[in-house]
Amino acid sequence: MRNYKNLGVWQNADELTFQIYQVTRHFPAEETYGITSQLRRAAYSVPANIAEGCGRESNADYLRFLSIARGSLAEKEYFLHLANRLSYLSESDWKELTRLVNYTFAALAGLMKSIRESLTN
Repeated sequence: MRNYKNLGVWQNADELTFQIYQVTRHFPAEETYGITSQLRRAAYSVPANIAEGCGRESNADYLRFLSIARGSLAEKEYFLHLANRLSYLSESDWKELTRLVNYTFAALAGLMKSIRESLTN
């Protein structure tokens, strides 16, 4: 079994999830079951799917779970965009979270490319 905790992409996704939980504590109470809940679910889905993929035996399964993680990352990116438009995020939080999202997208793409290449070899 692969150790997901050693993957930089998982570590980054975990940190991003932690930061999202921190900033969403300050979202309006009326958003508890709206954007706060949706953003948090999209956030923890990324590292959770990376971890689940690592527990799979085949690289094809691993790649499928990484693809799900990428979809959740895109969803998270949208909810951050919306939270910013609604002025729920400070400018500095918005910039830092966006930086982490972009970095995670790049790292995930690199890992997925590597796994795809191993499937063709």
